[in-house]
Amino acid sequence: MTGRAETRPTNRRRPTSEQGDPNAEDAGDTEQEERGPLRRCAVTRVRLPKEEMIRFVISPDGVVIPDLSARLPGRGIWLSARADVLETARTRGAFARAARGRVVIHPDLTHLVEDGLLRRMMDVAGLARRAGQIVCGFAKVREWVVGGRAGLVIQAADGSPDERKRVLSGARDLPVTVVPTASGLGAAFGRDHVVHAAMLHGELARRFRIESERFAGLSGRTSPNSAERSAGRCEQAGT
Repeated sequence: MTGRAETRPTNRRRPTSEQGDPNAEDAGDTEQEERGPLRRCAVTRVRLPKEEMIRFVISPDGVVIPDLSARLPGRGIWLSARADVLETARTRGAFARAARGRVVIHPDLTHLVEDGLLRRMMDVAGLARRAGQIVCGFAKVREWVVGGRAGLVIQAADGSPDERKRVLSGARDLPVTVVPTASGLGAAFGRDHVVHAAMLHGELARRFRIESERFAGLSGRTSPNSAERSAGRCEQAGT
């Protein structure tokens, strides 16, 4: 695998006390945060719920590996699920500092993470389909929205904006998530393309929304309906 190697600076003076050193807490993160409800971002140093973050580990040969399920062995390096944070970590030595050594970073690390999150979203949609907890198509989704059955609406960003608004007309406080393409969403249903889908309330809807929010943070995509809602063109709520 090709990639760029980053080396921890050798001229950095380590204080005799850990107090006031933002990097000195790394050692405690392993024992404290990997077992607690919050994780500390290696770039911003802010503690956040792990559902809002991306975990990375270092492979035995020193490669930075995204651990999207947060289950791989080894010391975790946590980052906020934001494109600017990942770019800062990639270019300014955060991985090497956290790993305390030389690491290799894949040149397309951001795209690898985005693709992985999309796969996880579609895997959840596939589970929901097999469990009978999701429907697709304008008519069925509209029926669930009007009948109050929908716990989450999923829409393809490349679908018709007017049609996307119509299917949600009159809905309030209904979470809406967006995926990049109708072909990608359609794959979860064994179809060429799907623009609209609706999922029942429950654990699978919660998992899909978590993954979609992480993906939105990494890809820079905004809520599909925030602008529409603020402009008063339809009554609906988004993520």
